[in-house]
Amino acid sequence: MAGLPEPFRSRAEVVQLRIADLPDTDMLHELGLRDPMTLTGLYEGVPLTHKSASHPDMTQDTIWLFVQPIMAEWNARGDVDLNDLVSNVVVHELAHFFGWSDEDIATIDRWWE
Repeated sequence: MAGLPEPFRSRAEVVQLRIADLPDTDMLHELGLRDPMTLTGLYEGVPLTHKSASHPDMTQDTIWLFVQPIMAEWNARGDVDLNDLVSNVVVHELAHFFGWSDEDIATIDRWWE
């Protein structure tokens, strides 16, 4: 997070970073996923593009990083530095915080290729 350029770094300071071994069953259910190993990260909150001063959101913007799926992807790929992989997951989830959809992100970040 500290390596982000401005103005993104100062805006991202409000986002809490949480780490868990695996996503919980509620997270998986909400996303329609069955396999917890398919989810490396998750943004929970209201994107900046949907926030309003007249309707303040009382929930904490949070990015979850899931250790076991990240480590499994890192091990399976074998061609990427672990720090680069974690950074990619964080930036992907921050993009959701800034209001980008998965489709928006995919147009500039072809990480899986």
